[in-house]
Amino acid sequence: MRVVHTDLRRTGTFACSDDDLNRLHALADWSFRGNAVDVPTDCPTRERLGWTGDYLVFAPIATRLYDVLGFSRKWLRSVRDDQLDDGRIANFSPDGRRIKHHLDGRLALMTGSAGWGDAIVAVPWELYEAYGDREVLAENWDAMTRWVEWALATARTARHPSRVERSAEPLPHERYLWDGSFHWGEWTEPKKKGPDGIPVDPVKADPAGWFMADKGEVGTAFLYRSTSTLARVAEVLGRAEEATRHAATASRIRDAWRTEYLTPDGHTTGDTQAGYVRALSFGLVPDELRESAAARLVSLIRAADTHLGTGFLATGDLLPALCDAGHADVAYELLFRRTAPSWLYMLDQGATTIWEDWEGIDGNGEAHDSLNHYSKGAVVRFLHTHTLGLRQAPGSVAWESFEVAPVPHASLTWARGTHESPYGTIGVEWRWYEGELTLTVDVPPGTTARVVFPDGTARTVPPGRFHGNGR
Repeated sequence: MRVVHTDLRRTGTFACSDDDLNRLHALADWSFRGNAVDVPTDCPTRERLGWTGDYLVFAPIATRLYDVLGFSRKWLRSVRDDQLDDGRIANFSPDGRRIKHHLDGRLALMTGSAGWGDAIVAVPWELYEAYGDREVLAENWDAMTRWVEWALATARTARHPSRVERSAEPLPHERYLWDGSFHWGEWTEPKKKGPDGIPVDPVKADPAGWFMADKGEVGTAFLYRSTSTLARVAEVLGRAEEATRHAATASRIRDAWRTEYLTPDGHTTGDTQAGYVRALSFGLVPDELRESAAARLVSLIRAADTHLGTGFLATGDLLPALCDAGHADVAYELLFRRTAPSWLYMLDQGATTIWEDWEGIDGNGEAHDSLNHYSKGAVVRFLHTHTLGLRQAPGSVAWESFEVAPVPHASLTWARGTHESPYGTIGVEWRWYEGELTLTVDVPPGTTARVVFPDGTARTVPPGRFHGNGR
């Protein structure tokens, strides 16, 4: 066979003492390579379409593994070309079905989903943070503004039928709830099984019910994130007035989300794993309730026999959210789980790429859906940012400042990795022996690093090689 994919230059590596995690990293990497063929596709076998939601969730790890700046900017040009006149972003680009010219079709009715259309905001911002390229923000500014303004207008003018039933007249905060148009929602969460033990597809079992379900918790969360990101983009581009306006709108959306979807004890009304992951990751939960929200997320995981329950949009943020909330033990338990739904279940079933469905090959050996969908492979970002411990410092652009804060697991004795940043190659290696961590960090010229040992001891180090021990 001859392997065909876009000629992307590798910029990141990862390896550790656990071969299963190395294999998992290889699965995600191979899935992305198989789907990086001129555009980021969803799968290389069935549809081969540039679904916006897939790249939204994988872009943060794609920028760690490869130089995807040119590849992504080229694709974003197609996303802009396919944008509907009213501001909606097509579900996939390039759009060979020309949905914007067939607005009476079924696909047009399903266009404009939270988590998919938001790629026009999230992907350029990710590229800017990774590479420091302001031009990628400037060339997408009009498209991202039109998208956010359409979503805001839809939130103001369209209400989910369940809200209309509760109150004929909308409450003041409801003008910021985005629940009156179509959303894919979390998508591909683990399927519940029927009495016969066969997984039940909620879309096929009750298509009308699934289509009409209230997904406002997801929609409003993404509306907040995209609007707040748009404010930051405006600030970078020197659009001070628009930055202030969008920041104020984002604050009102966040307040509306809290009013509608968050209880006084820190629980979400949807009470799903994905909902808590999103709320914690997007900054929707007030500081004083974050501990309670994280505890509820853990209890839902335990209730599922310590299995994940997230789908398309939240899986990549699941382990970082747990770890950052003080539950690294639970994060690693999920990572090392071998029964479905889990990543290592895929390994044990012979997977060589990441599956679309958590049980892409079931216990009877039968295949379901695509066996090469990289979205759930976004989990390997956790291996870089937490296991290895390398991440950009808050507010940093193009890796001018970064942190190295490993979160080791008891079963791991070492980890190492590199990232070729715009300033040069960052190298990290740690070894854990008898309760002591030996850490080596290569800091490129023009950058600064903050090294944090597991016990919280921190040091700011200049360019050069840092070598130290801690606990």
